[in-house]
Amino acid sequence: MQELALVLGTTLIVTLVCVFILWLLSIPLKNASIVDIFWGPGFGVIAVVAWFLADGAPARQNLLTALTVIWAARLGLYLAWRNIGHGEDPRYRRMREKTEAAGGNFVTASLFKVFLLQGVLMWLISMPVQVGQIYDRPAELGIVAAIGAALWLIGFLFEAVGDWQLARFKADPANEGKVMDRGLWRYTRHPNYFGNACLWWGLFVIACENPVGLWTVYAPIAMTWLLLKVSGVSLLERSLKKTKPKYEEYVRRTSAFFPLPPKD
Repeated sequence: MQELALVLGTTLIVTLVCVFILWLLSIPLKNASIVDIFWGPGFGVIAVVAWFLADGAPARQNLLTALTVIWAARLGLYLAWRNIGHGEDPRYRRMREKTEAAGGNFVTASLFKVFLLQGVLMWLISMPVQVGQIYDRPAELGIVAAIGAALWLIGFLFEAVGDWQLARFKADPANEGKVMDRGLWRYTRHPNYFGNACLWWGLFVIACENPVGLWTVYAPIAMTWLLLKVSGVSLLERSLKKTKPKYEEYVRRTSAFFPLPPKD
């Protein structure tokens, strides 16, 4: 219990310090969007700090940390490539305008409503990665870890390939105003979000090699809920339905989340 408190307490402090520094940087930049670039890498930081502090089974520690860092690095680099140089994301711009129109101070509000909030969410959702590194039994990786790693790999491929396919589609001027319905996007409207959820379920399964990991089930549930109802599918589709005339037709024939054959 003492080790658990040490690991969780330290990772929480490190995470909050990181997002606080990001908040300080966002003030002169007038861009709260930089917190999104840190969303992936933040999980990597948490995993590495837990790896240094925990005294669990080395094989499970190494697996959880490696998988988290690989995903975190890819997502962080992709979001940096996509976002840097394009100004503040419209979501934060609208929040900024709304706060200031009401006489509030967005700089102060963003510290709590954007940066610290994301930091706390990051720490809570990363719980399987942290808890899975603490316990030393079983000492070796087994079938449960193999299943979890397979789920992670499926999710990682869906997210990475989906992002790559969408980036290529958007890079072609001939596709301006069109709906991406090729490759993985033919089977699910959000292969990247499905992949993200899938890989977090995989990390949770790895943590469950020790039964203590079962109590972290809220983490992949929370990540899936965020992707479906908060910052992912629901938010994005409201915008797409307004800006792309053929999106409604795409919705009718394509699964929203889980990959399924299209209804042609």
